[in-house]
Amino acid sequence: MKKITFLLILAISAIGCGSDDDDAIEIPGCIDPESTNYNPLATTDDGSCIYNQNVTFNFTQDWDGKPVTAADFNTTVYTNEAGNELKISKLRYLISRISLHKADGTSVDFEDYSLIDLTDSTTLNLSPETKLTTGDYTGISFVYGFNEQDNESGAYPDLNAATWNWPEMLGGGYHFMQMEGTFEDNTATTQPYAYHNGTARESVGVFEQNFIAFSFDKNFTISSDATIEIKMNIAEWYKNPLVWDLNDRSTDLMMNYTAQKDMNKNGESVFSIGDITD
Repeated sequence: MKKITFLLILAISAIGCGSDDDDAIEIPGCIDPESTNYNPLATTDDGSCIYNQNVTFNFTQDWDGKPVTAADFNTTVYTNEAGNELKISKLRYLISRISLHKADGTSVDFEDYSLIDLTDSTTLNLSPETKLTTGDYTGISFVYGFNEQDNESGAYPDLNAATWNWPEMLGGGYHFMQMEGTFEDNTATTQPYAYHNGTARESVGVFEQNFIAFSFDKNFTISSDATIEIKMNIAEWYKNPLVWDLNDRSTDLMMNYTAQKDMNKNGESVFSIGDITD
């Protein structure tokens, strides 16, 4: 009887030994509690962890590759495609609805807008509260100006305070850009210009939204806090696809429907994506 009991104990012990850690089920996943997709059930790190990172958009301006800053205002002379020699005294423009498109088909959308003013260095960078998730990205999109949904008269106190409103008789909402300065006309006389862009008024009570939606294919990977450069080539406003002669169109452009639509055409080639660092 004792012998039988002893054999039973050995058998039970053998069964218990057969269910040790070597036979445990392996669960791959993200095992870092600091990640956004932490899996508390995972036993093996499969490299899938995703993290929230800060992103800063850096707005830069140039004239066919030569940097333009507020230090150039009223001093540096630029020659546009029509041969006009001009100086810049003001440059402000609006960017909104920036989105970064991920390789998995999702996107990170930023609801922030930014009124870039070259005389205010704090406006040359935008750091949204929305975080950027790590991973592979395939593109960047944004709106120059406001789209029809966002371009609501009086809706933004900061833009109201900046005197950024577009006249109600011209469609209301807000400016997209103000570029001002002087140029030498055909008689070598210094003349002012005011290249202001916004909603296009076709006729009394008839308006066309005149914003530009940009989308750029750009493959990049984010692994930490990132800085993304959005570049404006100012020279493009005057040359592509239409050569803009300030002798013909320099002031009173806000109510000029054709001028507003031509600004929209030339604006298509103004922006590009520069350096992306993380």
